Amino acid sequence: MSDWLDAQEQRTWRSFLRMHAQLTAALARRLKTDSDMSISDYEVLATLSEAPDGSLRARELRCELQWEKSRLAHHIRRMEQRGYVRRDTCTDDLRAPLVCISDTGLAAIRDAAPTHVARVRELFFAALSPTQARALLRATDAVLHNLDRYDTNEATAED
Repeated sequence: MSDWLDAQEQRTWRSFLRMHAQLTAALARRLKTDSDMSISDYEVLATLSEAPDGSLRARELRCELQWEKSRLAHHIRRMEQRGYVRRDTCTDDLRAPLVCISDTGLAAIRDAAPTHVARVRELFFAALSPTQARALLRATDAVLHNLDRYDTNEATAED
């Protein structure tokens, strides 16, 4: 049996979860209103737009987004229907689907990005001093490093 979080840990953890949920919901609402795009569409398009040649293997995209395989497959199918992405066959591995941003998807992310970025600044960065933003970056990097180490240890134990 593990110990409960102490009062400060509990307050910090719950505050973090509440902030994440509220921030994501606020950004999602504005994106839908401004660009008729879901936050998931934005994540996929932003990731693909930053990739070499605007494409990634489906597995790489899934890992980058931290999504389940079925969630990505269903979402990519819906995005294909709207013309945002297309699936191609990877020339290196014929079994690996390649997800590519389309011209429509690229135009959509370019149109949505300026207002989305402004909203992120307004809701997130405007609340932080430069010192707090740097401290938050150090803290998130530390947690991500710990998660990477934990995932590596878990994978090694399962092998």
